[in-house]
Amino acid sequence: MQPTRRRAGRRGGAASAAFRHPLHPALAHLPIGAWICSLLFDIGSRLASRPAGLAEGAAWLIAIGVVGALAAAATGVADMRLIRPGSPAFRTATAHMALNVSLIFAYVVNFAWRYRSHALRAPVSTGALAFSAVCVAVLGLGGRLAYGHGVRMAGPGTGGSASDG
Repeated sequence: MQPTRRRAGRRGGAASAAFRHPLHPALAHLPIGAWICSLLFDIGSRLASRPAGLAEGAAWLIAIGVVGALAAAATGVADMRLIRPGSPAFRTATAHMALNVSLIFAYVVNFAWRYRSHALRAPVSTGALAFSAVCVAVLGLGGRLAYGHGVRMAGPGTGGSASDG
């Protein structure tokens, strides 16, 4: 049992070793889910006769997603340092990181726009809805690192070694 723990620790650090699972993919689900739900709430606020709860809920889902994304980013940076520099996986990880840092910034702006406009009682504006839709579309680009290169995936033939790629 001990060699498995050491191997997991070498690949993913103490946090991943404790759970025997890479944390970044697990934590990434929170912001993805929150941000997709915020878009659904945005759409609902445009269709509902009483949009206030949906519009406010969308704003808070955006905020929850930002907090979750910051946690996911921290574990992603820890995982990224284990990927061999110059490898295709490292180049993909760098692009993934840049894209997702941009998304975090975009969602912070999105939350501030909604919160400062005091429009949480009305249906979400067309601009805010379009902004959220573009951000969710960009979210769809994120899984390539784990599923395309097999980084941080366990099992034979999956590229489970952090230096693979």
